[in-house]
Amino acid sequence: MHDIRGKVVLITGASSGIGAAAAVAFGRHGARVAVHYRQRRAEAEAVAAQIEAAGGEAATFAADVSDSAQLDRLAAAVHARFGRIDVLINNAGGFVRRVPLAEASDALIDEVFHQNARSMIALGRSVIPMMRAQGGGTIINITSQAARTGGSAGSGLYSSSKAFISTYTRSLAKELVGDGIRVNGVAPGVIDTPIHDGHTAPALLEQLRESIPMRRLGRAEECAGAMLFLASEELASYVTGQIIEVNGGSVMP
Repeated sequence: MHDIRGKVVLITGASSGIGAAAAVAFGRHGARVAVHYRQRRAEAEAVAAQIEAAGGEAATFAADVSDSAQLDRLAAAVHARFGRIDVLINNAGGFVRRVPLAEASDALIDEVFHQNARSMIALGRSVIPMMRAQGGGTIINITSQAARTGGSAGSGLYSSSKAFISTYTRSLAKELVGDGIRVNGVAPGVIDTPIHDGHTAPALLEQLRESIPMRRLGRAEECAGAMLFLASEELASYVTGQIIEVNGGSVMP
């Protein structure tokens, strides 16, 4: 994957979990990485330090992905710092709160959708024109196996927003194929990351683990390879509109 070297990669939600693992992996391959965070500045700076220690280049950027105006400023700041954006990885998102769908308030529906789904559309409005102007690029949206299964108890809003992302990915791929912009998704299964902290009881997490054919939770680092593959023109130049499942065999579409 020699063509990763020198690419500018913007990763949202990169201060921990899958985003952080992806940032370090791209940095290890010589990418110039924009590490986005919302509040965890120290963690984001630690990720940037890891990237630079591995020979990459990194800078940190703060923004609330639920606020479209802040996303506009994020894209502008990254472009001003690096001069271009070659790869956009839309990773930021979360459960917000587990609740039965029949009890979901309008405010919670908006919060989950804005954080997980609208944020990708809003950031794309700023980044896609930049990619068009430079002659192409790659967008990778992080969805979830829950987009196919409906998720576990109380995660219906999260799962539904991820299903939206999967369809959005395919639709956007069709719209941008003529611009030399490839759009794909990565759908992690149950990964051992902070996304479950305070949202998934240990008993439920163990139940989910037992249901996985590999009999273990995934590691954040195990999702990074799919992103590196999709970002590489050497390896994935003919791949667009696809969702790569990384789930230990839980879902085999």
